[in-house]
Amino acid sequence: MARILVTGAAGFIGYHVAARLLARGDAVVGIDSLDPYYDVALKRARLDRLPGGDFTFVEGDIAERSTVRGAAAGCDAIIHLAAQAGVRHSLSHPEAYTHANITGTMEVLEAARLEGVAHVVFASSSSVYGTNTTFPAREQDPVDHPVSLYAATKRAGELMCHTHAHLYALPCTALRLFTVYGPWGRPDMALFKFTRAILAGEPLPLYNHGDMARDFTYVDDVVDAILAVLARPPASSTSDRPDRAEAPFRIYNVGHTSPVPLLDFVAAIERATGLTATRALLPMQPGDVARTWASCDALVADTGYRPSTPVDTGVAAFVAWYRDHYGV
Repeated sequence: MARILVTGAAGFIGYHVAARLLARGDAVVGIDSLDPYYDVALKRARLDRLPGGDFTFVEGDIAERSTVRGAAAGCDAIIHLAAQAGVRHSLSHPEAYTHANITGTMEVLEAARLEGVAHVVFASSSSVYGTNTTFPAREQDPVDHPVSLYAATKRAGELMCHTHAHLYALPCTALRLFTVYGPWGRPDMALFKFTRAILAGEPLPLYNHGDMARDFTYVDDVVDAILAVLARPPASSTSDRPDRAEAPFRIYNVGHTSPVPLLDFVAAIERATGLTATRALLPMQPGDVARTWASCDALVADTGYRPSTPVDTGVAAFVAWYRDHYGV
């Protein structure tokens, strides 16, 4: 049995990761600030559903040194999922992103170093690929032109992980997650907003006039990928690839590897709800990108795991959860 710190444990992915770890018998320390960026009641409901076992919850800010040091004490690994999320929110609240995603990540890494943690798994984002137009995106592609502050802070987190791996031989793995969706998802994400709008008979806001595509990745697949890399701390190696640094540091994409056009995604929600959506076609939003598409060749080569849940299956699971949770 391992003792693992999960930051952002009340969040969407953090809840699912903590639940899976507890179910397999690990001890989990969860830390979360319960920030009111979205409905805190949803975050508390996730925590209330965590299965029995050795679970300790710390309500606190990862940017506070003493709090995160205390939470990390005695832990074998850290799964660092806590972050200020949301591309559009970063346009009006930039300080929240530097506080949580840069200062917070630095404090997590320092806690890992000082407490002797054996492996840090860091949740990065596909947004780091920015204006890249080469598809599918590969870990060795340039990531020098982010189009949102959120993306910039996630890239900064990757670089800080590499620095700690290089300077202190702290094994770190960064996962570039591609549009994660599923039950208990965030209210600011497309599937949640679209499902709520369809059930309420309201129009769906489709940006870039609906001409978008995303590599939608089901949350259970993301958890599987996190646990697969958690079991394989990177070792130092010699390589000229940026995702294969000499330090004990690795980067992996985590995506379904098959981008879905936005209108096809809407059609999947229509099938799951049995309702027809009204579409509101809108211009592209600042900080957004038209397409994401992951190559997961590196993840498959190193772990043997490939995300595989079909979008129709994942969307149906979310809609069933949404109807049950909100009674609609």
